[in-house]
Amino acid sequence: MDPARLAEVLSPALAWLDYAGVFVFAASGALLAAKKQQTLVTFLFFAVITGVGGGTTRDLLIGAPVFWIGQNAMLLVCIGAASLVWMLPRRLLEGRLLDWLDAGGLAAYASFGAAKGLAFGVAPIPAIGMGVLTACLGGIIRDVLAGEPSILMRPELYVTAAALSAALTVGLVLAGLPVAAAGAIAFAAGFGLRALAIIRGWSLPGYDR
Repeated sequence: MDPARLAEVLSPALAWLDYAGVFVFAASGALLAAKKQQTLVTFLFFAVITGVGGGTTRDLLIGAPVFWIGQNAMLLVCIGAASLVWMLPRRLLEGRLLDWLDAGGLAAYASFGAAKGLAFGVAPIPAIGMGVLTACLGGIIRDVLAGEPSILMRPELYVTAAALSAALTVGLVLAGLPVAAAGAIAFAAGFGLRALAIIRGWSLPGYDR
């Protein structure tokens, strides 16, 4: 573990990526519960499992204390996101809001997950993997529990956008850029790629042999 880098990752300057990732993923989980016309309890469950699922697995793999266990804030963020979605009228929940929330969470969590992996001594390539895992696993769990086609099976660029954010974070940090600046740049790049995929339907070619 690199104490200096860990201090940067856990500093208020980068904490916004962690909170942003949890909030938007939690909101996406609650939004899927809304589309299924579920109860408030299900809203809360989907928000929590989507918001903290990827980060929990990341922390267990890198040997870090599970990020939401020792504090109330993260679960309160999930509860707040679920409550907000519950109170919104249905007309505001239609369209591609789920995709946009998911895109924001994807980029934020991929950047933060990669930076935290580096801080705990994970090698650069596995650190990129930690970013992708952090970004994608919560959404996968959400879709499986809801009986929806997995996000991994959709044609648009998704994991690629997470990998871009994670790889940029690792590359820029190793190049000497402050972690907060690297995270901000990586977030913007990953979100931008995912946004273009949503708007224009960009996708990688599938196997056709």
